[in-house]
Amino acid sequence: MAFIESVTLGVDDPTAADRFYTAAFGPDTRVGLRASQEPTTGFRGFTLSLIVSQPSTVRSLIDSAVEAGATLLKPATKSFWGHGGVVRAPDGTIWKVTTSAKKDTGPDTRRIDDVVLLLGVGDVAASKRFYADRGLAAAKSVGRMYVEFDTGDSPVKLGLYRRRALAKDAGVSPEGTGSHRLVFGGAAGPFTDPDGFAWEAAPVASTA
Repeated sequence: MAFIESVTLGVDDPTAADRFYTAAFGPDTRVGLRASQEPTTGFRGFTLSLIVSQPSTVRSLIDSAVEAGATLLKPATKSFWGHGGVVRAPDGTIWKVTTSAKKDTGPDTRRIDDVVLLLGVGDVAASKRFYADRGLAAAKSVGRMYVEFDTGDSPVKLGLYRRRALAKDAGVSPEGTGSHRLVFGGAAGPFTDPDGFAWEAAPVASTA
């Protein structure tokens, strides 16, 4: 059973955003789009990660995103954890492309294996309790630093990370005000969590 039925980004121009995401990552970002003029500045408190199988796919997706108009925040590089890079889409959403693999094992397919949404929160333990009260169980937890939830067969996986640590990982300042421009759809809604992330009772129809 899916806890999250949909994840929708609020963007100034859905047509332009759809064009960007198709060119940058292909048609399977699993994230919806809808028009929003809600004021927002700086870091919006979340990142989306595309999990892929090997370094060549990381480089390919980062390069195509930049070519399509994204801002490069962190180039695709090797790290202790694998290989990854970060971009900011023209609509302001921060995307990380990453793999745990250190070496390529075949040709680049540009295939996206998973999409992971990390919410930057003020108190990981309190937010974990909030979601647990709404039926969302933790699959993995690292103290007060990180929580990964069991979201069943949801199209997007969900985790919590401390806001400042998440901003640092993305390569941006943690400061930001206004709307997150992010809405979830699912059977547990409607509600708003302690950090202002909004859930709707019904799935959102539009998809990128």
